[in-house]
Amino acid sequence: MPEAKSPRQDLMRWKKQPVRRTVSQICPPPRRPLTVADIRPGMENERLGVVRDSMFQNPLIVKAELGKPRERSYSLPGINFNYGLYIRGLDGGVPEAIGHWNVFKQQPPCPHKLTRNYIAMNRGAVRAGLVTAPENLLYRQLNDIRISDQDDRRVKKEPPSLPPDVTFGIWSRPSTPFFDLLQNRYQQLWVQEQKATQRAIKLEKKHKVFFGKLYETRSSQLRKYKPPVKLDALWHMPHFQKVGPHLDTFPTEADRQRAFKAHREECAVRQGTLRMGNYTHP
Repeated sequence: MPEAKSPRQDLMRWKKQPVRRTVSQICPPPRRPLTVADIRPGMENERLGVVRDSMFQNPLIVKAELGKPRERSYSLPGINFNYGLYIRGLDGGVPEAIGHWNVFKQQPPCPHKLTRNYIAMNRGAVRAGLVTAPENLLYRQLNDIRISDQDDRRVKKEPPSLPPDVTFGIWSRPSTPFFDLLQNRYQQLWVQEQKATQRAIKLEKKHKVFFGKLYETRSSQLRKYKPPVKLDALWHMPHFQKVGPHLDTFPTEADRQRAFKAHREECAVRQGTLRMGNYTHP
C-alpha cells in the first residue's frame, strides 16, 4: 500500500530550487583582446576586406559592443601569473618563527649636537678687542662655546599642551535653517528691530530738554550790526553822459530785442569770440 504524502512534502517538491552557479560564473576569467575568430556577423567591429588581429588591439579603432564594457585591447598574462607583490621568504617561514625568538636590535642613538652660544662668543670677542667680522670668525673657530643640555631645553620652547579631546581641522558649516526661511523668520526679526529702534528714538525725543528762546540784548545786537556802506557811482565825463547813438539799424525796439534773442539762441553753434561767425557744423 503506497504511503500517503503530507502537504508539506508536496510543497517542498513544487518549490523552486536555487540555481547553483559555477566557479566560472562567480569569478569569470579575465577578458582578453578581441581576435578575428571572436568577430561574428552583426557585431559592431565587423569589417570588410583584409582583417588582422592588430586592428582589434588599437583602442582608437575598436568600437564598444552593445551591452558590454568598452574594450581597452590590453593583453593579459597567462593563468599561472600571480598579481601583486611577491615577497620571498628568507627568514625560514612559520617554523622559524615558532622555534626562535628574534629580537630587533635597537640602533644606537645619534649624538645630539649642542647649539652654539653666540652671546658668550660675541662677549668674549669684544673683551679681547676683536670687532671686525673676520676677527669674530677666527675667534669662534678657536673658542667654540656650546650651550649645555639643561640651558638648551630652557631656551627652546616646548610644544603647548593640548587637551586630550581637542579636534583638529576646520569647523563644519552649520546647517541651513530651512524652517526659518519658510516661515519668514528673518523678516519678522527685522521688523521687530525696526520697531524697537523707532521706540528708542521716540523715547529719546521725549526726554530731551528743549531750552527756551534766547532774547538778544542791545549789546549783542550792536555786536552783530554792520553799518551799510554807500557805494558811490563811477565817475563819467560830463560831455559823454547824454550822447545818443549815431547809428540805429533796427526799425523798432521790438525788432532789436528779437534779433538779440536769436543771437543768444545761436551762440552755442557759431564760431568766433563774439559768437557771430560761421556755424560750427555745416
